[in-house]
Amino acid sequence: MIPVHDDNPTHITPWLTWGLIAACVLVFLWQSLSGDARFGAIIAGLGATPEVIFGRENSMEDPPWVPGWITVFTSMFLHGSWAHLLGNMLFLYVFGNNVEDAMGHARFIVFYLLCGVAAVFAQALPDPASTVPMVGASGAISGVLGAYMLLYPRARVLLALPPPLMFLTIGWVRAVWVLLGWFLMQLLMATMTGIGGSGVAFGAHIGGFVAGMALVPLFKRPHIPLFRRH
Repeated sequence: MIPVHDDNPTHITPWLTWGLIAACVLVFLWQSLSGDARFGAIIAGLGATPEVIFGRENSMEDPPWVPGWITVFTSMFLHGSWAHLLGNMLFLYVFGNNVEDAMGHARFIVFYLLCGVAAVFAQALPDPASTVPMVGASGAISGVLGAYMLLYPRARVLLALPPPLMFLTIGWVRAVWVLLGWFLMQLLMATMTGIGGSGVAFGAHIGGFVAGMALVPLFKRPHIPLFRRH
């Protein structure tokens, strides 16, 4: 089941949420239009590879395009496929606007990037010698999900069946159960397949979510309570 909408209104225009979605889409179009060979080179050159992040890139045949610390940020705007991109952008679209509303534009973008950094290191630290590049906004978006769960646990989220039956909705469910269920699924999959099992960075999802919960009290605007009544 996937979230397609929530019943939580916003009081500001979520320019940064929309901007992040637009940036990820534009970057993926650049990746796709570059050709298959170039597509892989972009991921290798700008993805967050643990070996590069920890300064061991001299052993790599294809060195990164930028210093390792920069790949921590560039990797957040790259995606491996259309399904990868659309899934991430759907979650950011549903949950990002309310978190941005609770924090304000400037605090939200700093929060988003910090969650992305935490996610990268949560994935990289267990295997710092890994040469597999990480790409995707899911780590940073996981932080948004963690923040949303603490800010608006009683908001309702409309769930639908996964593609190709996405037009069939299941019903409205409290956000706390949707997001807690999602997080527990990441923990389960990480336990069953490993942190990076099946090519999915479950460690990044877990690290981003935990970072989002930890940081939201510091980044929300003072008059916005946690566990807000809906």
